[in-house]
Amino acid sequence: MKVGIIMGSKSDLPVMQQAIDILKGFDIEVEVDIVSAHRTPEKLFDYGKHAHTRGFAVIIAGAGGAAHLPGMIASLSPLPVIGVPIKSSNSIDGWDSVLSILQMPGGVPVATVALNGAKNAGILAAQIIGSNDTCVLDKILVYKEGLKQMVNESAKDLK
Repeated sequence: MKVGIIMGSKSDLPVMQQAIDILKGFDIEVEVDIVSAHRTPEKLFDYGKHAHTRGFAVIIAGAGGAAHLPGMIASLSPLPVIGVPIKSSNSIDGWDSVLSILQMPGGVPVATVALNGAKNAGILAAQIIGSNDTCVLDKILVYKEGLKQMVNESAKDLK
C-alpha cells in the first residue's frame, strides 16, 4: 500500500515534505506529484479517477489559496482524502485555504488538518493504513510512545 501525495504547485513542497518524511519514517511508500486543480484539470481528473487502481490507500492533497485540489480529488476518488491547507503568497492568512478544504458538501468528505499541518496528514494516512496493516500499526505505536517519552523528558527538565 502506498500514499499519493499531491500538491497544486512546487511552492507547496516545503510544507508537504513533512508528510513525505513522516510516511517514509513508517516505511510507507509515497508517490509525489504536482496536480493543479485549475491549471491541469485533465491530469486532476485522471489522477482522481484512477488512484485506487494504482495501489494507493490514501491521498494527501495540499493546496493554498482557493484550495480546490483536495475537494476535487475527493469528488472523483473512492479513497480517503486528507487535505492540507497551505498558507500561500496569495492567501488571506491561510483562512481561504482552510475553509475551502474544511467546508465540503455532504457526500464528499475530506479529512482536514491544520494550516501547513502536513506532518499530521502523514500520521493520519499511516493510521488509516495501520488499521489493516499490523506492521504499520506497530510503528505507529512506537512513534506514539516516543511522543510520550519526549513530553516526560521535557517535564523532567522543568523540575
